[in-house]
Amino acid sequence: MDLNEVKKTNVGGLVTACISRLDLVNLMVTKANQSKTLESSEFIKPLVIFSTNGHSISIANSDPKMREMLNQADILHADGQSVVTFSKHFSEFPIPERSATTDTIHDVPMMSNEVLTHFLLGANKNTIEKCADIMSRKYSNFKIAGTQHGYFSEQDEQDIVKQINQSKADVLWVGLGKPKEQLFIIRNREKLKVPVIISCGGCYNFVTGDYKRAPEIFQKLGLEWLHRAFTEPRKLLWRYITTNPHAIYCVIKHRHKKNG
Repeated sequence: MDLNEVKKTNVGGLVTACISRLDLVNLMVTKANQSKTLESSEFIKPLVIFSTNGHSISIANSDPKMREMLNQADILHADGQSVVTFSKHFSEFPIPERSATTDTIHDVPMMSNEVLTHFLLGANKNTIEKCADIMSRKYSNFKIAGTQHGYFSEQDEQDIVKQINQSKADVLWVGLGKPKEQLFIIRNREKLKVPVIISCGGCYNFVTGDYKRAPEIFQKLGLEWLHRAFTEPRKLLWRYITTNPHAIYCVIKHRHKKNG
């Protein structure tokens, strides 16, 4: 699948890709394969992938800089089921299904036979190394090019970018949390020689089992946020109580608007 083939729609002020989980995987694999055909002196611009959910819509409408940053992605995919539902009622085009980043990291090796190399950036040292070990053992076509924990300063970024480039990874996963991971990617997208760069939040913690996914029925009903809010109330309950109603308002405000 080619990036030019992707239809996009405005959901709450964010230009969101109308793609399936398989589409997202195909985009990533296609980009990685294109890079492999180039001469060593050549390089193509990375495919930058961010995600959106109700929380993203809320903060993007409260913070113009965040909105601009999210809209700089080549692909902004629907990490939250609410975004899919909103698109069917308030947007120009419907989004076919949710593509949660916690699924995407597994979808890449499961939906494609291609062998890709991955660099995992973020979380603490134990978590990132445990995640890398689990993924490489579980999937023979998920090769680890390198790992780097997320406890670093902006002054360290030059060395980290160099480390990532030297790894020759096909895909860079950046799990630093919003907005730190987006800021890191935007700041360094011109320096990073990686075909695909994808923000992934707390994805590594779900792989290791430190965070638990909601039961499937909650996911299908778009209520995974409710499960997370009550399993981590101090961290998430107030966030969801305040941002969910605001996200709904923002989606209605931007209803049926075209991109741009």
